[in-house]
Amino acid sequence: MPPFKDEHVLIITPGSQTTLAQLGLPESFTPAQLRTSTRMFPAENPGEWEPLKVRERKVTKRRSDVAPQPVDDDTTMANTDGTINNAGTSVEEEDTYFEEDPTTEEGAIYPIRQGRIVDWSCLFALMTHIYNTLSPPFHTPILVITQPAWTAQDHETLTQFFFEKFKTPAFCLMDSALAVCYAYAASTATVIDVGYEKCDISAVIDFLINDVGRGTAVPSCGGEGMTQRLLELLSEKGFTRDMCEQLKRSGICEILPPGTAMPGEAEAEVTNVNPAAAASAGANAVGLKGRGSVAGVEGGDGQDGEGREVEDNEGVLDVATLVVSGKTNEFLARKEKEKAEKAEKAAAKKAAQEAAAAPKQAKLPNAKRLTASFHFTERRPLEELNRNGKRPLENGASHGEGETKRPRTPDPHGGTDSTATEADPTPVMNTDASAGSVETTALIRREVDVGIERFQAATGGILDQTADAIHRCILSVPEFQKRAELWDNLIIIGNGSKVRGFKEALVAKLNSKYLISPSSATIFTSELPSNFTTPVATGTNTPQPQSHLSNSHHGPGVNPLLLAATTASNPGGLAPPGQHQHLHAQLQMQQYQQQNQQSLHQHSGHGQTPTSIKLTKMPEYFPEWKDVGTEEAAFLGAQVAAKVVFVVDQGLSKGFMSRTEYNDLGPQGIHEFCM
Repeated sequence: MPPFKDEHVLIITPGSQTTLAQLGLPESFTPAQLRTSTRMFPAENPGEWEPLKVRERKVTKRRSDVAPQPVDDDTTMANTDGTINNAGTSVEEEDTYFEEDPTTEEGAIYPIRQGRIVDWSCLFALMTHIYNTLSPPFHTPILVITQPAWTAQDHETLTQFFFEKFKTPAFCLMDSALAVCYAYAASTATVIDVGYEKCDISAVIDFLINDVGRGTAVPSCGGEGMTQRLLELLSEKGFTRDMCEQLKRSGICEILPPGTAMPGEAEAEVTNVNPAAAASAGANAVGLKGRGSVAGVEGGDGQDGEGREVEDNEGVLDVATLVVSGKTNEFLARKEKEKAEKAEKAAAKKAAQEAAAAPKQAKLPNAKRLTASFHFTERRPLEELNRNGKRPLENGASHGEGETKRPRTPDPHGGTDSTATEADPTPVMNTDASAGSVETTALIRREVDVGIERFQAATGGILDQTADAIHRCILSVPEFQKRAELWDNLIIIGNGSKVRGFKEALVAKLNSKYLISPSSATIFTSELPSNFTTPVATGTNTPQPQSHLSNSHHGPGVNPLLLAATTASNPGGLAPPGQHQHLHAQLQMQQYQQQNQQSLHQHSGHGQTPTSIKLTKMPEYFPEWKDVGTEEAAFLGAQVAAKVVFVVDQGLSKGFMSRTEYNDLGPQGIHEFCM
């Protein structure tokens, strides 16, 4: 078999919502070249599929059929009913056009649900569409990343399809958890893949997946569960499912660690003081204010301009004195002027307070804001937009169309632009459909305010259920000495984990539920001498009768561990004369054998519960992945594995199944080659 080249390797990573694919391995591994939705649409003929929704559109045209006539001097005139005098008739024809609609999901079939294949015909049509889109050469090896929920029969069916359909010279199946470990360069790790409707937890030990206790397709723990939780909280405020999905992907949606107070709760605790003290203080303030609130005029408090009393001590206006003074109009004018001045001062003071509080509110982080606003887009018919006078967005601002742009890290303050940008008034052009077709719908942008519900996307038990599955998965590992390393190497991936604060909140939940202090793990080993190792249940520490110690006062059933611990400083002090050298040599030999046995079973940390929980950071070997994120690290690991298996190893370690081996072993032989 000729060697494979980097530019001929085809990688496909199917997912429940998005499928990644790429032809060729670049020098520096990059994100996927092709991103397509994992869906197909039924075609007109049964059993056939289309990648986009095809709509039928009928157009009526008027055509004139002119009959040949001899030329004469009279001019032929057309009648008002459309017929032509003595020349022909006007005929209406109906033409049928088929257009592709890339924006709709009406009638779409998703072949993968909750990580399991539910429609093989649709999946095969999707694989064929991807293969024809990339158009690889004939001598192309194929690597497919599998999901943990796929069975052995699913692997055989995929193997048969790729060999029989595309005549590939080499084929390889690789588990997604193992591909993630290749991307992180970690031989032992716990991989938590948060997907669309499920979550997969896998324990990988020395690049081998532990199938016992593996958390496969844990339901209601993916991104869709968070969307449904937001919809449950915000449905009373008029939010739709699409609005909640866009809110979840925005920068203001954040998952706070367990125990963190909400913005409103912190202010309520500060204002909640002793009711009796508040009532007494308020009464005193009101009394003082009542005694000092006596209105006056220009001549002094309670006097007119000539010094006469106008109001008494209780604030009642003396009308008689005011009338006798003859300055009623001046008094009323002064009163109106004072009211106007007070109103102006109050308005200026309020404006100054608002102006001073605005920068402080803008500088507050998202976790301390009571409300925040975000912009969401929705698709409306052009007729409705023209009737309401609204302007659609341009094609580049459309959500979810064309090439998907990976979002950067959200703003740490969590704020969004409060002013909507002016959009292009032209309608959105359908670039993926046939030439000349124009969509009848357009996108508009709207702004909405959200309260503390934006912090409660994972309050429906998602974190608890995921943490319990992680704990069960690690406890199911038979090599208990590897459990501490699994707790220290957690890898959280998947597009469902892109919600702001999800990873930190999950680690905080694990710490609060399962973390123990290091002192508790060594409570039973602190009583042993410092120069002696911890005994383990290997059977080597069981006391055995010794014939050469029958004359000794220690007896034949002496415990070697106790004897070694007590005679470590003075081995000859307790032995009978003439036997201390022989006994010391025997004890040294036993200690040497025990240390050799314990080296095979030596472990650090606690066997059942962790003393530390840490996240593993992906190496920064590939700068192209810095702006993208690590949520799709399985595709990066697939590129690394394809380079090793197809190009470097060339099949020496049976990393892939060749065409010849498929002809000999059949689809069942893939179990001997898949990684």
